[in-house]
Amino acid sequence: MLRRYVIRRIIGLLPVMLAVASIVFFLIHAIPGDPVDLILGERALVADRAQLSQRLHLDEPVAVQYGRFMAGLVRGDLGSSITDARPVASLIAERYGATLLLAVCAMFVAVGIAIPAGVFAAARRGSFWDQAAMLAALTGISVPNFWLGPVLILIFSVHLGWLPIEGRDSISSIILPAITLGAALAAMLSRMTRSSMIDEISKDYVVTARAKGVSERGVIYRHALRNALNPVITIVGLQVGTLLAGAIITEKIFNWPGVGMLLLDSISRRDYPVVQGCILVISFAYVIVNALTDCLYRVADPRVKL
Repeated sequence: MLRRYVIRRIIGLLPVMLAVASIVFFLIHAIPGDPVDLILGERALVADRAQLSQRLHLDEPVAVQYGRFMAGLVRGDLGSSITDARPVASLIAERYGATLLLAVCAMFVAVGIAIPAGVFAAARRGSFWDQAAMLAALTGISVPNFWLGPVLILIFSVHLGWLPIEGRDSISSIILPAITLGAALAAMLSRMTRSSMIDEISKDYVVTARAKGVSERGVIYRHALRNALNPVITIVGLQVGTLLAGAIITEKIFNWPGVGMLLLDSISRRDYPVVQGCILVISFAYVIVNALTDCLYRVADPRVKL
């Protein structure tokens, strides 16, 4: 049953990805102004303008450009960069590993903080520690990463000198970007974990387990926690895609060489094929991660009907 569901989900992704690709294509072409003027300037020679228009296929009707774009997408061809003539797919492949590493590390930071904090707060509901944990979570949600990042740099890089300010030169370079990107997610996940755990702790099977003499630790971690993970898995799955997209600001703050930095640099250079490719990759990653999240429901809880 799980295999059939996965196959159906994969087939169902195709029209979604087609719609995403179409929206990205037409939004890029809806940007005001002539791309040739933005790239070469309004004083460029007519011959240079004509050459660039032909190279970018801008002299063709939009329908023909769309067909060419979709045909290339099926082949895995995202076009070539305007500024250095390299394939867009190659440029993104060089940077995607850094973005994926940052997103995974940020997720580990978020989950590593959120689940213990949420369980701890739920087990001590109404106590000082519960209120302190939720206050910290509210603070974490309220603090934007474009403020948190520079503050962490000032404290741990400038004043203390413990961690590098930018780049990807060593393992320690990932610490501050991962904390910056994962802090808000950790705050949200901790509140979700606490709420879900409180709901599970009040159910009959937990009361029965306690009546049978199961230790409080066993009740919390062996019984209640697993059943409380479904809504948490939902948020984690959705936020993985969000982390890949939200990494743009964090990558800029820490000069992290990922897809976000490539996207911002391409926007500043008016390199529209690269901009289009970066947006497509981020969008496709979001869609695929959402589908994988649905499949994980059954793994986490066999009672879920697919």
